[in-house]
Order: sequence, then C-alpha cells, then structure tokens
Amino acid sequence: MTRNQATGIGFAAVILWSFLALLTVGSAPIPPLLLNTICFSIGGTLGLVWTMLNGGIGQLRAIRLRVYVFGTLGLFGYHALYFSALRLAPAAEAGLIAYLWPLLIVVFSGLLPGEKLRPGHLVGAAMGFAGAAAIISGGSAGFQAQYITGYTLAILCALTWSAYSVLSRRIGEAPTSSVSIFCLATAALSAILHVILEDTIWPSGTTGWLATIGLGLGPVGMAFYLWDIGVKRGDIQMLGTSSYAAPLLSTLILVVAGIAKPSWSLALATVLITGGALVALRASLRKS
Repeated sequence: MTRNQATGIGFAAVILWSFLALLTVGSAPIPPLLLNTICFSIGGTLGLVWTMLNGGIGQLRAIRLRVYVFGTLGLFGYHALYFSALRLAPAAEAGLIAYLWPLLIVVFSGLLPGEKLRPGHLVGAAMGFAGAAAIISGGSAGFQAQYITGYTLAILCALTWSAYSVLSRRIGEAPTSSVSIFCLATAALSAILHVILEDTIWPSGTTGWLATIGLGLGPVGMAFYLWDIGVKRGDIQMLGTSSYAAPLLSTLILVVAGIAKPSWSLALATVLITGGALVALRASLRKS
C-alpha cells in the first residue's frame, strides 16, 4: 500500500464522520455513555469478526497492554465528550468546534520526527480558532451561557482526538485489527460508567434505533479502521488538513435535514474553520 493510498483510505473515514452529528441528534434521547456502549459494541464486533475471518487473532495476542489502554481511552474520551457536547449545545455549533481536531492534528504533528510546521499551518490555525470564537460569542444573539458547558466539552473533544491521532503514529506497530479491541473495551467501560452515572433511556422509535445502529456501523465503526490506516501509513499533515471537508459537509447536512437553521454567524464560523483548512492544506502541499 502506497502512502497516497493510505491517505485516501483515511479520508474515507472523514466522509463517514460528516454524518456523525446528524446521527447523534437522531439517536436522542439516549444518554451519551449508553450511546457509546451500543455503538462501540457494534463497531467492535464487526471488526473482531473481520479479524477472525482474516486470521489475525494471533496478532492481537502480541499487542502490548499499554497500546490497548491508549486506544481505549482515545475512543472512549472523544465520543463521550462529543455525544455529551451535542446533548448540551446546538448540534451545528458544537459540531464545528469539535471539528477543530484536523487543525490541531496539523499543529501537533509538527512535534513528530521528520515533520515541520510552516507559517501557513499557523495562519490556518488562527482562522480555525477565530471560527470557534465566533460560535462561542453567539454572533448577533450574543453570548449564551447555557451552552458554555457543551462548547467546553466540544473543545476538549477536539483536543482528545487530535492528540490520539498524532500519538497513534508513535505506536504505529500495532495492527489495524487492534481497533476492534479498542472498540469493545470502550463499550465495556462505557457500560460500567452508564450503570453508575446515567439513567437508562433507549432510542425513541424506529428512527432513533436506525440512527444509533447507523452510528455503530459507520462513524463509530468502519471509520476507525479506515482512519487508523490513514494516520499510521499516510501523510498525516495532508490527512489532517483535508479533513476540514468534514465540518463543512457536517454543517450542510444538518441544515439540509432541518436540524440547524442557516445564519450569518454559523456561515462565518464554517467559512473560517473550513478556510483555515485550505490555508493549512496549501502549506502541506507546498511541503510535499
């Protein structure tokens, strides 16, 4: 597999993640930890079956415990924060803030051996953070304190996934099949915490169940296996910057679905965050 092929495979995960916000809203009112449990049970089981069919079970036994702990905490932390953020703040706005992670990947990847930050990466970062600031300030409606918890969780969400993605390069020897164990362990941890911290509320009707199952099959299932290949074998800066298609697509999907109302503040934030990606992407292309 070439580096460009691996990068393309990683970007396929970004397309799936574009539907993450829509399906998360559709899964309401199921609480975040229970949603984690169901989705990762589906994604982990599918991955484990695929691993068994390809004779990769033996590889899983050779993986160090620290790798499993790292992967589990990354998946659990990101999605617990993401699902919680979209329950506590408007989906489009919280989703855009969470999608600062591609930008942060570019910034953090400058710390990796053989990588270097360029001025374009920093300009793109500034634009992305300006977009997040526009959301938090509330635009013409003004600052809305009732959403600050959700926005804060979205910021932590972006930090968690970007750090996980960059640090994955440091443990690149772990096979992609290990993601199935990450998913199943995340499901188990989420189930335990759900029993302790949450009331059990199941998805509402057929639509809620379809959205929940769709999450487990796509954005919280197959996407992780594709992303793991991309960040370990592809161009991590190119992948991180091109991932900015996700916030634009995600916002458009929410508007078309009638979940988010189009507004100038939302448009400005989308342009700044996506535009920051284009500036950073140009810097990566010049590097290549």
